[in-house]
Amino acid sequence: MHPPADRKLFRPLLLSGLLGAAALLGPALPAVAQTDLPARQDVFLAGYVSAVLERDFALPAEAVSVQDGVVTLRREAIAGKSSAEIVRAIEKLKGVRAVRVTEAGQAEAQAPTPAIASGAAQSRPAAEGTPVSPRATSAEKTVALPPGKPLFDALLADPRWAHFSASYQYYDNDQDVTHAGSTSFGETFSLLRGPTGDGGNWELGFQAGVFALFDLDSESKDLINADYWVGIPVTYRHDNFSAMARLYHQSSHLGDEYLLREDVNQNNRVNLSYEAVDLLLSYEFDDTYRVYGGGGFLFHKEPSDLKPWSAQYGVEITPDVTFFEGLARPVFAADLHNREENDWSTDLSLRGGIEFTNPVVGGRRVMLLLEYYSGRNPNGQFYDRRLDYAGIGLHIFY
Repeated sequence: MHPPADRKLFRPLLLSGLLGAAALLGPALPAVAQTDLPARQDVFLAGYVSAVLERDFALPAEAVSVQDGVVTLRREAIAGKSSAEIVRAIEKLKGVRAVRVTEAGQAEAQAPTPAIASGAAQSRPAAEGTPVSPRATSAEKTVALPPGKPLFDALLADPRWAHFSASYQYYDNDQDVTHAGSTSFGETFSLLRGPTGDGGNWELGFQAGVFALFDLDSESKDLINADYWVGIPVTYRHDNFSAMARLYHQSSHLGDEYLLREDVNQNNRVNLSYEAVDLLLSYEFDDTYRVYGGGGFLFHKEPSDLKPWSAQYGVEITPDVTFFEGLARPVFAADLHNREENDWSTDLSLRGGIEFTNPVVGGRRVMLLLEYYSGRNPNGQFYDRRLDYAGIGLHIFY
């Protein structure tokens, strides 16, 4: 039993409005949300940075100080270690306005020009004696298992980006599932990172993930489908620009409980499996706006008549406003896919809600997000079906 047509139209319109409001209303609230918080945020940020330095570089807490979001490192305290790698790790932390490294006896009160912003490198000049933003500056040498986040940031609204998540989803027009539980387990890991001749960085990584769908209406919460995904990305970053070329594999498998259902025709089972390559380009205008786009090609595919070409693009908005003494802020993301297999129709994925940060845990992004999807069913075995769903989920990106 499905809702009437007017309800089907109303749900995505309402949800889209709510998600947009999370991003667009945020800038109107800073006077309320951030009043009298700078000093408190410096305390949180100092703990945040100290935890990262101790965990990743075995440096003491007294090596760092924070004032007005500017992180100052004492060079004598980091002697023998790569200052570029250390600054690279710090500049990715939210709330960091700039990073400077002082020599012994240098005044720390000197106010540097902001060189970096939280989560994204900036191309502004750094203060004298301070390395330029390390995401904008080439690493000093090739490093194995480098600390910090990968150079190419996660796509927050991509339904098949490897990360940890658990969501409830209401399927509006699916013949097998109405109330669905969706989970994913996976992440992107940096294996090698090194300098490029133009002042940027390259990186070789590894991605892997499992995406599972469960029928919450069934007695044993039947596993309906599981997609297994593994890829090798090669990425590049210079200033606010980043790119990722990737080779990956996906295979899809129906759940045994689903196959035991009396109304399931096992002769119609599709053994979906393929390898693919894609290329994505991304640009961060500041710590608030990001746009990306690219395309992909399938090969070694089953069924063999799958059409290979696809295009992907999207936008992410993180307003410069915080709540709960700097521990949370709104976030909105939209991801769009056009596939030759579907006559280039658009698959739309929207996510919006609140991102939480912990000042003592570096690099982690925890998000409680409303979700809306309309397009080709992203659950591999059912790729030839149309799907619309709305839901809410917890998403964790490392």
